[in-house]
Amino acid sequence: MEISAKDVAKLRTITGSGMMDCKKALTEAEGDFDKAVEILRKKGQKVSANRADREASEGAVFIRANAAGTEAALIELNCETDFVARNEDFLALGNDILTVADAQKPADTDALRALPLADGRAITDHLSDAMGKIGEKIDVSKFAVVKGERVITYVHPGARIGVAVAFTGVSNNSASEVEAIGRDIAMQIAAMSPVAVDKDGVDAATIQKEIEIAIEQERANGRPEAMLEKIAQGKLGKFFEDSTLLNQKFVKDSSKTVLQYIKEALGAGVTVSAFVRLQLGSK
Repeated sequence: MEISAKDVAKLRTITGSGMMDCKKALTEAEGDFDKAVEILRKKGQKVSANRADREASEGAVFIRANAAGTEAALIELNCETDFVARNEDFLALGNDILTVADAQKPADTDALRALPLADGRAITDHLSDAMGKIGEKIDVSKFAVVKGERVITYVHPGARIGVAVAFTGVSNNSASEVEAIGRDIAMQIAAMSPVAVDKDGVDAATIQKEIEIAIEQERANGRPEAMLEKIAQGKLGKFFEDSTLLNQKFVKDSSKTVLQYIKEALGAGVTVSAFVRLQLGSK
């Protein structure tokens, strides 16, 4: 298929790779940007860790925790421009949808769109009304609920990233202690975008993809075939360190891991049981 200069430039912005490398990757991927990024990684090309930010559509993340602090609901409401994302009507619609999501706990975003707001009309109808009034495409793209012994929420300035993180084992800690440490961990999640709480939470498809990428990288570097699997497993260990929350270096003190920080601050029995991170435009 024909790859346009605009597509090449977009992939270059996403990844930081050279123009020709981006064109070749897009051609090989038949225009699929996610596949092209994976192709570039396998060839050892530099790929920006912040590509989701650069691809992000506009809008806002909305979060609400219950009074007991044991549950939080999150939604992402999208629009086309940052100007609309700051519009009072847009923000009011987001909060109205969040109220319904929090109360009804629908199975997914499709089910959420079908639920009625206070006037009895479905969220889908309100989205259509907003599009007609504002003149941009508006949609609720993500919905999640986090439950735990204690749930802490955080919305990054600008409402482009929102986090809810659940803790277990905190019964012997004061609410203010858990709130302070929980906010640190939520900010860690916002900044470092872990894929899971720990390595046991990483899905098999992600693990297999990382192994394949490592094998292709080392093969390209001329490593003997007999060594590729062992080297890939070593790189997988580094992936777990960098990409799972409890094993990451704590951003405020890189001499310790996140898990070490939590246990030192709140006690040996405390840990993170779950988290959700929503970022505008990310999958």
